[in-house]
Amino acid sequence: MSSVDVADRSAALFSADEGRSLAEAALRSITLSTSRAQGEEFFRVLVRDLAQALEVQYVIAAEVCTVETGEASRTLAVWAGSDFAPNMTYSLEGTPCQNVADQSMCFHACGVQAAFPQDSLLVEMGAHSYIGMPMVGTHGKTLGILIALDVQEMQESKRLLALSLLSIFAARCAAELQHRAREAELEAKVALRTRALEEARAHLVEHEKLAALGGLVAGMAHEVNTPIGVAVTSASGLQRFATEITEMLATEKVSRSRLATLASQISQSVELVERNLQRAAELMGNFKSLAVDQSSEVVTEFELADYLRKVTTAHQAEISKCGASLSLRVPPGLRVRMAAGMLAQITSNLLMNALLHGARPALELCLTVETRGRDLRYVFEDNGVGVSAEVRAHMLEPFYTTRRGAGGSGLGLHIVYTLVQRLAGKLSLESRPGEGLRVTLDLPDLLVAA
Repeated sequence: MSSVDVADRSAALFSADEGRSLAEAALRSITLSTSRAQGEEFFRVLVRDLAQALEVQYVIAAEVCTVETGEASRTLAVWAGSDFAPNMTYSLEGTPCQNVADQSMCFHACGVQAAFPQDSLLVEMGAHSYIGMPMVGTHGKTLGILIALDVQEMQESKRLLALSLLSIFAARCAAELQHRAREAELEAKVALRTRALEEARAHLVEHEKLAALGGLVAGMAHEVNTPIGVAVTSASGLQRFATEITEMLATEKVSRSRLATLASQISQSVELVERNLQRAAELMGNFKSLAVDQSSEVVTEFELADYLRKVTTAHQAEISKCGASLSLRVPPGLRVRMAAGMLAQITSNLLMNALLHGARPALELCLTVETRGRDLRYVFEDNGVGVSAEVRAHMLEPFYTTRRGAGGSGLGLHIVYTLVQRLAGKLSLESRPGEGLRVTLDLPDLLVAA
């Protein structure tokens, strides 16, 4: 018998004024109490109020599910006389609930334990009577069951009231379960899309870091070429001087003054080779240190001014190419404890952002560090073209750029903002069109006590 047939039959049975009034009063009361509830709270309110209206010991709302042993019921709410009982999952096999799940109205006015001897739960509950209705979804599938049990025989008048209320609220429960399933599906899709976006964002951030490292490599190659070139030229001179000495020694007369001159030239060339190779080695050492730092977040202690000089020197080629100049105002001797790679990434991104977006003739960049107790105030400013208030409001957002297609990814300042947050710091921007940009970072608890 379908739930519609049951509802029609119960409506006919409740034609008497007393029965109709009782059903209507219970329906109004339960409808009012459940109208403001959703999800788990809806099922808890429903089973409690149904138990009170029907004057039965137990009312259970459960959803049908599948477990390893077969079809089962997972309770959504259980009212057990005076309070809620813990939720549980139990097999439907050999229980009256199995008939309900098959969309057959199941009623036992008494002797339900004898009718289903395999159902140990009925014994534990001391159940004597049982009535249940299926929760049928819009596609005709059983989504759950709504049942009432009592420890004594269920009278005819109570059965009629139970049929009416259970048939009405079983349909309401089915709608709630479908709504919950749609919400879960939507949340799963949102979580999947969010995860995909986070992965794409992480990929782009890594790409941005690699691009910055690529720029560092190009700039470092340019810087290293100069001392290497001088060393190569000096080494060629040494070869010429050695050849000349060899030729002089092969002759009968050797000019003492010429040997002295050649010795002096050789000494100068050796000094040039040594000094420039040391410079190249220093630059490569800086580059190696910065490259390792960029891919590491190990916390170390280091001298701030020296480290910032290394970072900015690595970008000297880009600075010179743009016709810009950079000044460092960092108190000497300051030692900080942090992940050096994070500071290198912040500095590199701010520097490249200024060169890309603030470009103007004779661009001046300035990096200033001040101390406030154990905190640092890091200020990077330029006298570039500046930005409007509208642009400034979006500058820290990922993928926002005014130079799309011209080298801007929209991630540079966002990465700076993210790193500052990870350092528990604060970032502020100040700018006006034509007046440059000032980026202030307040970074707490980084200074190492002297």
